[in-house]
Amino acid sequence: MELKELLRNIEVVKFFGVKDRIINDVKNNSREIKLNDLFIAIDGNTIDGHIFINDAIQNGSKSIVCQTIPEEIRNDITYVVVNNTRKVYSKICSNYFKNPSKKMYLIGITGTNGKTTTATLLYKIFNLYGYKVGLLSTNKILIDGKEFKTDLTTPDSYKLNFYLSEMVNSNVEYCFMEVSSHSIDQERISNLDYDIGVYTNISHDHLNYHKTFKNYIYTKKKFFDSLSKDSYSLVNIDDKNSSVMVQNTKSKIKTYSLKKLSDYNIKIIENNIEGLIIQLNNKLIHTQITGKFNAYNLVAVYAVCDILGLDQNKSIELLSKIKPVEGRFQVIAKNGITGIVDFAHTPDAIEKVLVSVKDYVKSDGIIITVVGCGGGRDKEKRNKMGYVSSELSDLTIFTSDNPRNEDPNQIIEDMKMGVGNKKIKKVKTIIDRKDAIKYAVSKSKVNDILLVLGKGHEKYQIVGDKKIEFSDSEVLNNYLKIAI
Repeated sequence: MELKELLRNIEVVKFFGVKDRIINDVKNNSREIKLNDLFIAIDGNTIDGHIFINDAIQNGSKSIVCQTIPEEIRNDITYVVVNNTRKVYSKICSNYFKNPSKKMYLIGITGTNGKTTTATLLYKIFNLYGYKVGLLSTNKILIDGKEFKTDLTTPDSYKLNFYLSEMVNSNVEYCFMEVSSHSIDQERISNLDYDIGVYTNISHDHLNYHKTFKNYIYTKKKFFDSLSKDSYSLVNIDDKNSSVMVQNTKSKIKTYSLKKLSDYNIKIIENNIEGLIIQLNNKLIHTQITGKFNAYNLVAVYAVCDILGLDQNKSIELLSKIKPVEGRFQVIAKNGITGIVDFAHTPDAIEKVLVSVKDYVKSDGIIITVVGCGGGRDKEKRNKMGYVSSELSDLTIFTSDNPRNEDPNQIIEDMKMGVGNKKIKKVKTIIDRKDAIKYAVSKSKVNDILLVLGKGHEKYQIVGDKKIEFSDSEVLNNYLKIAI
């Protein structure tokens, strides 16, 4: 591809060298550069990519995009100077893959909680409709049924456009994508053409990265600011920050709610461990998905279907057939004990899960919760997670959850700071997560509900810099088999 094609619609501050360059590939890592690749020097959070420009040239790059002019300008090299290489990287990646997001319906879902469930349910229902669909989520990447593994909620700009391009090649018509706050802040999603942006909610999370809750809110807001006048914003107006999200958007606004008058109103008729019965705009839906918080996810799914012109009655029929998402309020019931595995890893998410569970537990049953906090992440939420999990449980076991390079004991001590004096006797510390689940099962009896929170779909435990194979659902299932 010609360099000028990659630079289409990009504001260039200065240009040095030959303009008619042929580019083989686009890279922002100098170690991956091969002959005639374009190197984009990004000033990152920890390392400035400009210091690797000479390395990229030595590895074969003849074209450099930078925002700081290098001290040495070589006559045989082309230098393109721009204002923001991070943002330009995203645009160049879109151009390199011929703007795949413009060739399908792209729906982005953002919020602290509910992204994965909403995106996955949308993938499932459109698949049941018979459409070719794609999914970009925390759990996995799916392209018309073919699965790709991912470690990031939202991949980097190159991989993101690569996957979207693969979807175009597979004739995908609809793509449902989780949009993380990191990806918004790091401009990974710049230049993507969204048809609908969905806002679920916002609560304290990722403050190790964003520093303040206000920064976190306004990072999410940037997503809706970027939507075009031809697109839609679908927002949960029961969340108090929903109005902030769309106050400057050019998009058309649609709303959903359990509590207020909105475009899509939902009422919970029945909520039990087998599923929800909800009334949506006067239409009754029986679902296999449970939990009040999931009512919000279900109405968001229905609303997206409606905005995209799908038949309302057919959508209701298909919603009743969809099974729960792996690791999202995943019920594992054996020997009279109900186990639940959920990804809840924020104070708000934990509260919502435990409040829902209180509706299910029988008079002779108790709630037992296994929970931990991630190492190297938002420390401000630890005492809050300790508080809400201990307050809403009869027995709480604090354990490890991806401690990374932190001392698990210290993480748990941070959690205990939020536990009330009356509840501390009902809190037990077991560092090893497998042992914690085993202990929780040993303390369970018929009609009890045992929750294992924090990891959800994850199949690993991060200790130090290593990923160790681990699955909450597998461990819980194995111990429940031999319980009582």
